[in-house]
Amino acid sequence: MRLCTAAGIGSGSDVMLGIVGTVPKEDFPMTCGRVESKGDHLLIKGRQVEINRGTPSMIAAAVETLKYMNQSAPYCYLVGDVGDGKGCEKLYRHLIDTLDQTSFNTISFHYFQPDVHRFRDMMKSIDKIKKRPTLIADAGFMYVAKMAGLAPSFDLFTPDAGELAYLADEKAPHPFYTRGFILHEENLVPDLIRRAYEHGNAAVNLLVKGEKDHIANQKGILSVVEEPSEENLEPIGGTGDTLTGIVSGLIASGMDLLSACIVAAKTNRIAGAYARPTPASQIHQIIKYIPRALEELIDQ
Repeated sequence: MRLCTAAGIGSGSDVMLGIVGTVPKEDFPMTCGRVESKGDHLLIKGRQVEINRGTPSMIAAAVETLKYMNQSAPYCYLVGDVGDGKGCEKLYRHLIDTLDQTSFNTISFHYFQPDVHRFRDMMKSIDKIKKRPTLIADAGFMYVAKMAGLAPSFDLFTPDAGELAYLADEKAPHPFYTRGFILHEENLVPDLIRRAYEHGNAAVNLLVKGEKDHIANQKGILSVVEEPSEENLEPIGGTGDTLTGIVSGLIASGMDLLSACIVAAKTNRIAGAYARPTPASQIHQIIKYIPRALEELIDQ
């Protein structure tokens, strides 16, 4: 059953944020619509999606952020894909056909199978939008943007240090082939940022996730966020995804990009501290503290 309308998505509506991504289920059909968060799962078009990591965690964090900022829930494009690219191919075609008819002010892309040809066609559709949205990419979308030579077309990438290493390697055609001398160590982040910009493989801005979160652009590192530091967050999958969701929601709400990156990095950390996590904690237990963390920061 086709659950995405053919045209007019976001047109004339109050939805500011569009999110594109996948769920690791082969039988999950292409599904588009506004999303609600209910405990440990999302609701979209009558379907439930578990909040564990990946795109669902990113969406859930954006939902909580937008709710706190008194904005409408995001409009999401989801498809099931287990790595064979079949689901992504269907959603690419839909995005190519419809994105030019939307009016989001921000679109965030999460994991997707790299397909350079369809990616370029999708970017052409975005170029036709009357008022070009802010474009944010995490995970696989950063990869395909680099492969297509269009990384600078994005306003923000949100890599971790390992993903940044691929962006910094001007010769690697795929993340599997990132050269060994470009190490993934945290203390090399400033050099990796420099290399990524030097070779035109970075977005206009970077929010590099890690033990320390680095916000940077072509001029260099603009801010570093490292407190509070919650050691038990390390083994919990999805904390990088929630950071991308928070910053997407803040930018869609009208906050300037640099402020949004700083506030998002701090919010993600404070929410984690409020949750008092153990290695057995689940990401949805942290996401519920995002509004409280935002309230603390915005009040300040």
